[in-house]
Amino acid sequence: MVLGAGQAGLSTASHLRRRGFVPAGGDGADDPKAPGTYLVLDGEEGPGGAWRHRWRSLRMATVNGIAQLPGMPVPEPDPCAPSSEFLVDYFARYEDEFDLPVLRPVKVRRVEREDDDPRGRLRVETSAGTFSTRAVVNATGTWRKPFWPIYPGQETFAGRQLHVADYVAAEEFDGQHVAVVGGGISAVQLLDEISQLTTTSWFTRREPVWREDDFDADAGRQAVAMVEERVRQGLPPQSVVSVTGLLRTPTLRAAQERGALDRRPMFTEIVPQGVRLVDGSVLAVDVILWATGFRAALDHLAPLGLRGHGGGIRMEGTQVADEPRLHLVGYGPSSSTIGANRAGRAAVTALVNELGIP
Repeated sequence: MVLGAGQAGLSTASHLRRRGFVPAGGDGADDPKAPGTYLVLDGEEGPGGAWRHRWRSLRMATVNGIAQLPGMPVPEPDPCAPSSEFLVDYFARYEDEFDLPVLRPVKVRRVEREDDDPRGRLRVETSAGTFSTRAVVNATGTWRKPFWPIYPGQETFAGRQLHVADYVAAEEFDGQHVAVVGGGISAVQLLDEISQLTTTSWFTRREPVWREDDFDADAGRQAVAMVEERVRQGLPPQSVVSVTGLLRTPTLRAAQERGALDRRPMFTEIVPQGVRLVDGSVLAVDVILWATGFRAALDHLAPLGLRGHGGGIRMEGTQVADEPRLHLVGYGPSSSTIGANRAGRAAVTALVNELGIP
């Protein structure tokens, strides 16, 4: 069973199909020659995964890297096309082209072991009923779990606070001073966008690390290796930007020239009219935009007791070391679109070997 139909989930489903698995309940489900059946559960109202929720002003020209799904090239996009429309359409056509069995909208509530047999089955409780399965490939991503830091005085703020997950467009902040908090790609992209319409301030805990050289294939492999080592040790995966740095694109260079990327040290507290700076003064702020990232949406896996003393889940490739019937794709080193594709293939290969399927 595959949980999630974003990039990682559809990649996994495609590779299951290639290995001869057939859709549960569909044509061929009773074929004795098939190695097994599979089903994809997705919590969204339609195809597209997290792309359904990206802010409309995020265009294909500024999307931070897109990988094609297995067996279907991404069409040449109009650079001005909203990514939330173009990629949702691409994902929808992919599901149709490969006849992938996605059941939606389905909320997964919990995954647990049916008994004490380490090679037994897993029970998946959902809003559409309870399923029994030999293995689970979890591809639930991060979008539904935005991370909100807790800051002194946060509840006293008289202005508006929102997370990147709630962002729509810069126009809603016209005439207001916006404090953007966070040192990742979303933070600098939104600073560029918002600063063209109104005034902004940028706050991060640490000095941002800018990457001056190209992010080539070798740099990508090194970044993935660093994250892989962390999850192998059972540590929480780091953010992408912590291992890649921020790339100085022409758009961001222009934002720097405007002064939009003049970073300030993190403020010490939030007050009703704004934020208190490290020197004790108060900066008047109308909006605080928390570009503070997301966490893996894994609460439904809590009954399995996977987290160790390091706070993370100990991994061996895509497989959970302490629960070999479970694979996490789109997690840790496979959180990029390219990584998610590779993880889908790797998970299916390992799963077939684990189940003893020829």
